[in-house]
Amino acid sequence: MTNGRGLSPPFFVEGIMTITRIHSGGPYETKVGYCRAVVAGGFVHVAGTVGEGETVEDQCRAALETVRSALDRAGTSLANAVRVTYYLPDRAEFEPCWPILAAAFGDDPPAATMIECGLIDPKYRIEIEVTALAG
Repeated sequence: MTNGRGLSPPFFVEGIMTITRIHSGGPYETKVGYCRAVVAGGFVHVAGTVGEGETVEDQCRAALETVRSALDRAGTSLANAVRVTYYLPDRAEFEPCWPILAAAFGDDPPAATMIECGLIDPKYRIEIEVTALAG
């Protein structure tokens, strides 16, 4: 796999930075053509992440665990998150997630946005996208 200039991961761009891609093996990574996270320019960009579960709270916890795992593999954590975006098909389901999110991000939470929109599959009720400082 190359980036069009014949470089293989991690890519070295003009002596300035490397780009490292982190794959989690999720089913949509191959189907859609993306990776769970990209480390570049001093940041870790975690793709929109869904989780399995019966309730929106269960899905929120599962998505956060996948995000945590990606950040851990990148050498950082949720404590270094600077930006988070939440996507929900029904904004009324966001409030039940607040205690889970507040506990996950602690006393120094990132900037955040919630967007009401459709997700990749109707069974999903929340998707979480995070940007964090690299470790």
